[in-house]
Amino acid sequence: MSKILVTGAAGHLGRLVIKHLIESQKLSPSDIVAGSRDTARLTHLAALGVETRRVDFDDKASLEAAFTGIDRLLIVSTDELGAPGKRLAQHRAAVEAAKAAGVGRIFYTSMPQPEDSQITFKGDHLGTEQAIKASGLAYTIFRNGWYMENLFMSLPQALASGQWYTSAGEGRIAHIAREDIARAIAAGLAKPADGNVTYTLTGEAAHTTEEIAALVRDVTGKPLAVVNLTDAQLSEGMAAAGVPAPFIPTIVSFDANTREGKIAMATADAETLSGVKRMTLKAFLEANKAALG
Repeated sequence: MSKILVTGAAGHLGRLVIKHLIESQKLSPSDIVAGSRDTARLTHLAALGVETRRVDFDDKASLEAAFTGIDRLLIVSTDELGAPGKRLAQHRAAVEAAKAAGVGRIFYTSMPQPEDSQITFKGDHLGTEQAIKASGLAYTIFRNGWYMENLFMSLPQALASGQWYTSAGEGRIAHIAREDIARAIAAGLAKPADGNVTYTLTGEAAHTTEEIAALVRDVTGKPLAVVNLTDAQLSEGMAAAGVPAPFIPTIVSFDANTREGKIAMATADAETLSGVKRMTLKAFLEANKAALG
């Protein structure tokens, strides 16, 4: 079996991908390499027989050394959003290192429709996709939809006040559970497509904010009113609530992107890859009712 390396293996997604490589795809742990800047965080995987390697996206030498002998490389996009351009530079360094190390195929976690999106960091993903294609290496790109878990960034506070402030309007979004994305990615890694391919991984149904609120009211029994605002009003409200200024444009861009229909797609790619039915949004909310507050 060819060696598979997963970067960001200490993170939520990377950890789940490795879990499904072993449990769902039945791969031997010895065929899997877990990469992280801090290998001390990978002891639980090492105990299973997974090889661990230091992968530091800011240290190109570490990247080439880590990628040596790897046939399939999953680059999980980094979370470096503070300094403009830093994440794209990290990803480009990883692609260059992969080519220098002789990696057989690159897999990358992107975002839906980066070429036509309102999200402030779309350029990081589009630029990475372009770098991968320009490398000449075989590739699989996973355009990951918005996680259901992301709703915990807003719903607990919204339920506490009874009001959900948004500028998404009637725009729709097909949230998908992180577990379903990880399961699909693991399947794509274990059984790669013959040619270059791009998948868009979403939930099975796209909902408006009001439809999501209705599900939340049904599950929790608590009142939750959707308050529609303009982008400017939403920005002002977040500033007044103490949200750090550098993060406000990105958060507002999520709603603007939804309102403009840029993330309304609902594909079957995740289920086609994994062969497992995806969790519905209502089932997710019911399973996580306690976390909603």
